[in-house]
Amino acid sequence: MDEIKINVFNIVGYADCTLPEDGDKVYKILERAILENKKALISFKNVDRITSAFLNNAIGKLYGNFEDTKLKESLAIEEMSNSGKILLKRVISTAKAYFKNPDKMRESIKKILGEDDEQKI
Repeated sequence: MDEIKINVFNIVGYADCTLPEDGDKVYKILERAILENKKALISFKNVDRITSAFLNNAIGKLYGNFEDTKLKESLAIEEMSNSGKILLKRVISTAKAYFKNPDKMRESIKKILGEDDEQKI
């Protein structure tokens, strides 16, 4: 399997990886690498800040299109802070649960947000 290095800082253009739209840019590159059967080495060098919104779009969405085993063999992370790694693990865990049963997850979110309650006027 050929390896490709993906520098997140170069894709996003700045040290803050906070916007979902920036995550989408990374997602497209990762998706193409996986489809081309390449191992993506994702570098977070020079990245100072990461949010779950960014990681959900960059990496979490991959779990909707690829099997867990395929992603484990196709992705590797380097130069990510410990807090970033903790956040990434949470994003991956949530993505796996969501894509395993999206309808159930949506219902749970609605209940948590109180969107199932009837509005009484």
